Amino acid sequence: MADVKMSFWDHLDELRKVLFRIIGVLLALTIAAFFFKEPMFNIIFGPLNSDFILYRGFDKLLGLVGLKGVDSFDIKVMNIEMSAQFFTHLKVSFFVALIVGMPFFFYQLWTFIRPALYPKEKKAVRGTFGFAGILFYMGLACGYFLVLPLTVKFLGTYQVSPDIPNEISLTSYIGMFLGLILVMGIVFEMPILAALLSRIGLISKELLKKYRRHAIVILVILAAIITPSGDAFTMMIVAIPLYLLYEFSIMVCRSEKDQNKESDDDDDYEDYEEMDEDESDVDDHNLVEAGEAGK
Repeated sequence: MADVKMSFWDHLDELRKVLFRIIGVLLALTIAAFFFKEPMFNIIFGPLNSDFILYRGFDKLLGLVGLKGVDSFDIKVMNIEMSAQFFTHLKVSFFVALIVGMPFFFYQLWTFIRPALYPKEKKAVRGTFGFAGILFYMGLACGYFLVLPLTVKFLGTYQVSPDIPNEISLTSYIGMFLGLILVMGIVFEMPILAALLSRIGLISKELLKKYRRHAIVILVILAAIITPSGDAFTMMIVAIPLYLLYEFSIMVCRSEKDQNKESDDDDDYEDYEEMDEDESDVDDHNLVEAGEAGK
């Protein structure tokens, strides 16, 4: 997109091109993911048995202190609908394509909004886009390697009676898998949201520090919602990363002093622009008078 004045329809045409590129790449990645069914679902079903990396890690840690490791388990997933497996395959392929193509999609959106920004704004937004992507993938990893296994272990092995075995449907497990993974990816965007709210002056570093205790309570409640587990250990395992994100949000937020300084700088810049406009008007007026005198 050239740095020239464009009409509304020109912008709409550029947006159409960006959306077509995004949809085209998303469709191509979905088709490609569809042909990697076995490795894809091996990863998805990994947390369903005690051989998963998190459980083996717990076994080693508990063994170092002389405690019993994680009980061996193997949760079976069943299908009860005729078309569920095929449509689940399509759904997961689309999800994988969305995750893999996320950097490209963000870049396309960036190319659309970049010409409308000032150099200072371009630098800030470009950094925000990149950092948001990194945090999103970190959230996905935390969800897959930590939150999902703990939730699966608790809910998949919980029984009200030994006479009532758990028969987990494929759609139920995939729904929980995608939901938890996406929730953790979104939750990890907390520092970005805090930085943006701080940028426009709605929150500050001092405000987040002041309400830290209240935030801890809210984060523990959020951890309980994300992982419907009854034991405090699982809740704390999830709450700790959320609390670390809150502390990181404090670090990336601006202080009230910096916000006030930037506000003063913006006011000075606006005054300077007004002075330039006034001087330009005076110069134009003088040129007109000089022209009339010449006549």
